[in-house]
Amino acid sequence: MSESVEALERRIGRLRTAVREAILADDRERASALRRDLRQAEQHWEDVLADAENTGAEAPRTVRPGPDHATPAAGPLLPVREQVHEALSLLAVPATPRLIATIHEAFFASTFPAARLTSLKRDEERSFRTAPFARPYYLCAALTADLLAPARGLLAISTWPMEHRVIGSLSPRVDFLTGAIRVAEAIERLSAPVPAARRLLWRFAASIPAAAESVSQMQPHQVKQAALAELEVHRAADQQTRRAAAARAREQLDDAQQLFGARMGLAGGARQGEAPHGRRS
Repeated sequence: MSESVEALERRIGRLRTAVREAILADDRERASALRRDLRQAEQHWEDVLADAENTGAEAPRTVRPGPDHATPAAGPLLPVREQVHEALSLLAVPATPRLIATIHEAFFASTFPAARLTSLKRDEERSFRTAPFARPYYLCAALTADLLAPARGLLAISTWPMEHRVIGSLSPRVDFLTGAIRVAEAIERLSAPVPAARRLLWRFAASIPAAAESVSQMQPHQVKQAALAELEVHRAADQQTRRAAAARAREQLDDAQQLFGARMGLAGGARQGEAPHGRRS
């Protein structure tokens, strides 16, 4: 039975990746079919474990997380870092653990405790410092534009340009509007209504002028257009701040600091004449 469960977990992991790729490719028909396959595989997985519990059989051995493996039973089947990567890739802006978890629930049909992300960034930094750039991507910090220190509670992806990972005074609003646009576009690509996704979009729309009069009348296209209209007001000034901060980070910080932030005072000291450390963006 162990081999059967492990095979199911590997298949579920592959299906989750395929669903994400189909959604991002705007292939609604394929995404819908893959979602059905994913639900069936997950139900089969649950049934196998239930049979083991009822018969008193030994619990199946769980496998170490990897690109095609799942996390242990009683939790999400895809490793948490991959789930976070999926959600952040859809959103395309730094986000809090709570929003990341909500995104994954709405669009990838699974949940995970947001509290688990607290230690995840530390693990990612430890991995990077042990073997720099050994992984295709790292879950890293957003950086404050003034101190180039980790922005509290915000996660990003290492492969994003530095300009997308630094946070200036206007950036929280710009990223909020960008997130609203991305969520609206993702909902438009769905082949069938997903209540959790609409609830998420309403959380954005309620704070954007002219986006929607009510949750029942909300239309993704209208939310997107309203967000784009306000985004034009803030975009240029925010980009200027982010570009300046990104250039300073590339000059002053080493590779690890560019991903996970400088200790308080380090960036300030570098601005006062310390030698630059790193070069990667």
